[in-house]
Amino acid sequence: MQKRWKILSADETLTSALQESLKINRTLCSILVQRGLTDFEKSKHYFRPQLSDLHDPWLMKDMRKAVTRIIEAFEHSEKILVFGDYDVDGTTSVASMFQFLQNIYSEIDFYIPHRYREGYGVSKMGIDFAKENGFSLIISLDCGIKSVELIAYAKTLGIDFIVCDHHLPDIELPPAVAILNAKQSDCNYPYKELCGCGVGFKLMMALSEELGLPDSAYLEYLDLVATAIAADIVPITGENRVLAYYGLQKVNENPCPGIRALMQLASVQKYMSITNLVFVIAPRVNAAGRMDDARKAVQLFIEKDYNQALVFAEMLHSDNTDRREADSSITEEALALIEANPEYSNRKTTVVCQEHWHKGVVGIVASRLIETYYRPTVVLTKSGDYLAGSARSVAGFNLYEAIYACREYLLGYGGHFAAAGMTLLPENLSAFSDAFEREVSKRITPELLVPEIIIDASIDFSDITPSFYSILSQMEPFGPENMRPIFIARKVMDTGFSKIVKEEHIRFVLKQNKITLTGIGFNMAAKFPLLQTQEPLDIIFTIDENEWNGVKSLQLKMIDLKQS
Repeated sequence: MQKRWKILSADETLTSALQESLKINRTLCSILVQRGLTDFEKSKHYFRPQLSDLHDPWLMKDMRKAVTRIIEAFEHSEKILVFGDYDVDGTTSVASMFQFLQNIYSEIDFYIPHRYREGYGVSKMGIDFAKENGFSLIISLDCGIKSVELIAYAKTLGIDFIVCDHHLPDIELPPAVAILNAKQSDCNYPYKELCGCGVGFKLMMALSEELGLPDSAYLEYLDLVATAIAADIVPITGENRVLAYYGLQKVNENPCPGIRALMQLASVQKYMSITNLVFVIAPRVNAAGRMDDARKAVQLFIEKDYNQALVFAEMLHSDNTDRREADSSITEEALALIEANPEYSNRKTTVVCQEHWHKGVVGIVASRLIETYYRPTVVLTKSGDYLAGSARSVAGFNLYEAIYACREYLLGYGGHFAAAGMTLLPENLSAFSDAFEREVSKRITPELLVPEIIIDASIDFSDITPSFYSILSQMEPFGPENMRPIFIARKVMDTGFSKIVKEEHIRFVLKQNKITLTGIGFNMAAKFPLLQTQEPLDIIFTIDENEWNGVKSLQLKMIDLKQS
């Protein structure tokens, strides 16, 4: 697939000033300036995150109300239910809050809604469970901000809610005793991008201060917070960067038994990064909710005994194996459907449906299809009497607006800019598919249908040194709004020693101005003829470290290349 290349630039004056104060490579300074780190002080906080940089939790609107209500529950021996969503953010939020409260109070339990029986977020079944079992306070984490009617219903049953959420609030807010969400328009909390687990962490911080507990009472859960930050794809900036930085330290030095067990089953033998959390831990946790019941993910995270944690981890590992098999076979079927249907070749959207596909993986399959056919995609399956499914967008296109415009064909829908879910009657499938195609065609520009690679800076092979890489590594943890820098090097020659490995990948050996570097290009075998032309090449890559027989060397992780 052809890709667009976009090279970023930085203000030259600011870059020179920053280089003067930091005394590091100019290319790195230009990347820092692009990321808003324009002076020594900002750069210091970036390179040397401190727990003291965390904001005062009392700055969050309703924090005093939340803490007061929880302490009141302690004093009156009320039963408290910790309620969270079935994804990684929800289950880590519940696990950390449940353990924190359980260490100081006994009348406590947790509840995770079942993805298929109850759906996303606060559920009526969950509220009824609370009523039947004598709970009078529910703390909802990573959900609740849009549950106006359900929280009003809970109120009629004498159940109070404290909502800890990070999703964008609607104009009407639920009638909770306290709402902790920095995205409220009248909330003065300085950082707006916490995940659900991060909001719960701030509540634990405030409770610890109020009850005179040591900092360790809440810092103990930083490994879970980092896992949530990684999985929920929130910006790795500001407070999230501090939490991720120290959370990763805990993951690598002293993780909870549950995370250690997942690492063991995934055969992790090296330093865990944010990327490892995203691709090693998160899929196994999410698989529990996709394939079965996410309650066992919380049981894994709260388990103190390592051997018992391994039992839960094996369940999640097995769910993930099932998920991968379903994902792989459904993707193959979907690709075959598209290839067999000539009308797809002229469309700007993909809408596919088969009644037997597993509902838990249709979102993943939509993402897989975009890797082959780069266009807004909807994958649907049968759910009871209806069709249900997930949609995924291409970068820069507002998917939710297009789906909203097709709402007359839908029974229900929800989502955001990049992803959405929907239900519809089977007889409306064709009409919805045509309407979606019309709406996307009207709104999308041709360049958005070609994937774009954002390149941070141009670089010469002579710049790629161990000291350069050392500073680059200190820019971790990487993630949204602080991605691993992508570089371009121009007029690079193949040495003749590059080769295809395992039929799909290329082991590169490249030269620029007498300096030779090696690289790996996964799934790039189709580009090999470009190397055989012996013409100068422009290459795009990230830089990482390769270890072979105990010897470490820098290598290029290739992304794309073309003739200069």
